[in-house]
Amino acid sequence: MPNDAQSPAHAQDREIESLDEFDRVVRAGTLGGYRVQSVDLTARTPELLRTDTADAVFLGCPMEPRAADKVRADGAMVFPPVPHLPFDPYRGFVYSPDQLFEGLAENGYEATPDARAYAWFQRTKADGDILASMLRAVHDDAISDALDELLAGARVVGVMGGHAMARGTDAYAGAARLGRSLTRTGLTVATGGGPGAMEAANLGAYAASHPDDMLDEALDMLAEAPSFVPSISDWARAAFEIRARWPKGEASIGIPTWFYGHEPPNAFAAHIAKYFANATREDGLLARSNAGVVFLPGAAGTVQEIFDNATPNYYESRGEPTPMVLVDRAHWTERLPAWPLLTALARERRMESRIALVDTVDEAPAALARLAAG
Repeated sequence: MPNDAQSPAHAQDREIESLDEFDRVVRAGTLGGYRVQSVDLTARTPELLRTDTADAVFLGCPMEPRAADKVRADGAMVFPPVPHLPFDPYRGFVYSPDQLFEGLAENGYEATPDARAYAWFQRTKADGDILASMLRAVHDDAISDALDELLAGARVVGVMGGHAMARGTDAYAGAARLGRSLTRTGLTVATGGGPGAMEAANLGAYAASHPDDMLDEALDMLAEAPSFVPSISDWARAAFEIRARWPKGEASIGIPTWFYGHEPPNAFAAHIAKYFANATREDGLLARSNAGVVFLPGAAGTVQEIFDNATPNYYESRGEPTPMVLVDRAHWTERLPAWPLLTALARERRMESRIALVDTVDEAPAALARLAAG
């Protein structure tokens, strides 16, 4: 998986997501049939005036009026940029931590694009405005498209767990070691992108390219700001201090949602696919975990994810179900007894060889590898 979120579109598609791609296509002679996503074309008027754009689609691309008139006359569809939005509904790439947290150092979290997008969502989600709901849907579809392009060919392992897991705890350190171990085996770690266990797994993935003692030092530093409550700003700044001290970490994926926007995204996922619709986010995270899923101790949300993942496995008829590893025997058999029900479902479909229950988080990578090997 590329480290650079601004990777070029795949050659087989007809999407243009950067000026470099635009220029390459124009040199080849035609824009006909292409979809141009959120590319500023105000400096490309001569090219637009002389290039065929029949059946092209321009999604949120600023351009001069005479260029817009010409491409419409060619038969192209032009969806103009939407003013005064704190997000780009047509974006061609997933987010980076720097993009979502822009302005954090100077003005605090409340001034960041992430916080402003959540505030917009809070204002518009219940007012019945069809434009706002359409913009949210367009944005989420664009994010899904960008995520599919980013993950093409990657072996993705999902790590699920609760948001309440605090920095400085043994559980947080264990989740970080898990993320590091999985990444070092060549897997791409994907989480729900938020705080707690999700952040810990993304941190561990980030640490995979550094010496082992880097993670120990990072955990000690982060413990000074154990939670995003009461200050998201302090919590996020601590993460960016880690990134600045140890740059060039390994890439992982975070898939959070503004539906739970009071929980900020974490800064250790190199690529953040943030959605407005939580259902789309949940389904997309699990569906893309093609190398398996590890479920750390959690509450209602993690229980839901276990059975959201078990359901397509139960009905799978064309391929192998994805491996599922549950961590903490007491948690999943006594406190929240999801394991007995999961075992019963697996027995009906003879899927016992695709699920495992382990006592400790450090056992999870080996269990996942064993299940994957059949």
